[in-house]
Amino acid sequence: MSLQEIQARISTAEKAAGRDAGSVHLIAVSKVQPNERVEAVLTQGHRCFGENRVQEAAGKWPGFMEQFSDIDLHLIGPLQTNKARQAVELCNAIHSVDRPKLAATLARLAQERGTCPDLFVQVNTGEEEQKAGILPADADAFIADCVKMDLPIQGLMCIPPVEEEAALHFALLAKIASRNGLTGLSMGMSSDFEKAIALGATHVRVGSAIFGDRVKPTE
Repeated sequence: MSLQEIQARISTAEKAAGRDAGSVHLIAVSKVQPNERVEAVLTQGHRCFGENRVQEAAGKWPGFMEQFSDIDLHLIGPLQTNKARQAVELCNAIHSVDRPKLAATLARLAQERGTCPDLFVQVNTGEEEQKAGILPADADAFIADCVKMDLPIQGLMCIPPVEEEAALHFALLAKIASRNGLTGLSMGMSSDFEKAIALGATHVRVGSAIFGDRVKPTE
């Protein structure tokens, strides 16, 4: 599949859901992809990318940012507090705000720098022990705490359990966002982004369908 095919499917899904054209942002997930594949997508004019790890992003993107203007880099993986400074300096958005300690660190950095990336609270909609994210029952209080810290919370993010119907989790995320006055919904990946768009996704995260299968880094 190609970038153009994914963009066409997003446009079709927007229209089917009665959404405005261009209301859904495609985050091309470039984690563990060789630079030549990333450069090929950049050359086609796409500018919104997602990385899972700060360290990988820091090794890959500064060079591309010198070469290509207007890159919109999103951190979509877990963020350790000791990597928070590096993340806020490099990224335009962070989708994995998932605990009070990280929120407090980001608030301190935002005050210190006078600016902050757009932030999304990660909600563990499946309540999976091995997965990061605020539990749905705790989401309202956590979002309120983030707002009190003047953090620019744009919306919510989730990664549904693989074995469950994704639409149920997308609907739950949309409900939590709505009652907290948040409009951003980072949800939907290669296999289910059309469902996510139907349920209000503003950001979909698509990797292998654009770039091809991931390449494991050599040790």
